[in-house]
Order: sequence, then C-alpha cells, then structure tokens
Amino acid sequence: MRLDKFLKISRVIKRRTLAKDIVDIGLVKVNFKVAKPSTNIKKDDIIELTLGERILTIKVLDILLTAKKDTADKMYQIIDEKLVRTI
Repeated sequence: MRLDKFLKISRVIKRRTLAKDIVDIGLVKVNFKVAKPSTNIKKDDIIELTLGERILTIKVLDILLTAKKDTADKMYQIIDEKLVRTI
C-alpha cells in the first residue's frame, strides 16, 4: 500500500492530499530513509513523522484496504512520541 494512502486510512493524517504534501516536503521517513508518497508500506515498517514540534514514530501492524474509525488505530502502534522545541 502507498504511504500516503496508509497514513489516511489509518487516520494518522486526516486527508490523503495533506499526507502527500507532508511526505513530499520530506517530513516522513520509512525505515529511517526519507520517503516518497508512493513508497510501498509493509507490515513491521517503521514510520517517523515530523508534525510541527512533534516527532511521532509508529510501527505498521496491519495493512487494511479500508478501516472504520474504531479499527483504524489497530493498523499501527506508537513506538515513540517526542516534542522538539525550536528557538
């Protein structure tokens, strides 16, 4: 599954166009490498997102083609969440 689609379906990011834009500007890494929106996501991949002052690291647990609100969070596990303050 494409990275931008995974981020949208898992509800990590609300809209696919926003997910694509965030990935395009280099704020997302997959397995510690800067990713493209078309990067193929597999089970057990590590995704690191920089969202403002927050760095969110998640592990892919499952790939679902569709997910309801209450099952979307079962697609990933939050490994780490850091706040990074800029001066």
